[in-house]
Amino acid sequence: MAMTGVLRPGHAQLRVLNLEDGVRHYRDIMGLTEMTRDAQGRVYLKCREEVDHHSIILREADSAGLDFIGFKVLDEATLERLERDLQAYGVETSRLPAGEMLETGTRVRFKVPSGHQFELYAQKTQVGNGCGTLNPTPWNPAATHGMAPLRFDHALLYGPNLAEVHKLFVEVLGFNLVERVLNPEGTANLIVFLSCSIKSHDIAFAEYPEPGKLHHCSFLMESWEDVLRAGDIMSMHKVPVDIGPTRHGVTRGRTIYAWDPSGNRFETFKEDRQPYPDQEPLTWSFEALGEGGGLDYIQRKLHETFLTVLT
Repeated sequence: MAMTGVLRPGHAQLRVLNLEDGVRHYRDIMGLTEMTRDAQGRVYLKCREEVDHHSIILREADSAGLDFIGFKVLDEATLERLERDLQAYGVETSRLPAGEMLETGTRVRFKVPSGHQFELYAQKTQVGNGCGTLNPTPWNPAATHGMAPLRFDHALLYGPNLAEVHKLFVEVLGFNLVERVLNPEGTANLIVFLSCSIKSHDIAFAEYPEPGKLHHCSFLMESWEDVLRAGDIMSMHKVPVDIGPTRHGVTRGRTIYAWDPSGNRFETFKEDRQPYPDQEPLTWSFEALGEGGGLDYIQRKLHETFLTVLT
């Protein structure tokens, strides 16, 4: 497919309760590379297959959670067009100057009806993945420590006004509805999985009364064996595990959910479905999220923590 608008998730800024504990988790245990730190005290990290300078930013704070998620767009003209489209739709936007986030160009920030902050940007310094661009190696041994995820893949966010958020992402930002879970009454969507590519989802939202909540940030693994290896590493370092190893029925992803030292949930995830935009969205009933294996296909169980533990 021709990608001409929003290209992909680019970064997420997470709040952690202790910065060095957070860095040890994401750098030493998960295996991201620490790139730099800025004058605000933020720490910038990247995954091994990402060519951009960073994808995860850590900030020490009194409460854990998500500050914002950024999406990369095609170019500056696309950034300006989407800024105008958001404003015409009634969404208030603001601009952050180039350099406010290191190695990153101008960012257009806006809040969606679920209470989450998003931003769009067109420029970020490309540092490569260590494999080269002429006669490249298939992988970079220097970047394969820890769990060694390939990239920051997606996030699941909880908040109110799901129908409005869904409409904004589809009608203004050009995302596609790939999959959905209905509420217990079967009258509306409870969770929507939205894609700006052919991934099973680039962002997902769940209806929840409190605004601005983070369910998890997900990191793509190269194989199911790498997901299982990540589970071994979690056990070695006593990382608290929430769910898995298992397969989702919804999105067909193979997964482990766990928590970082601040209580932010993260996922090690193997993509197993690549729907094109012309394909009909898949629908799950609320009952099937549990007994039908939508969440945990192996145990066919709806884990209470999945619905209630958030930052």
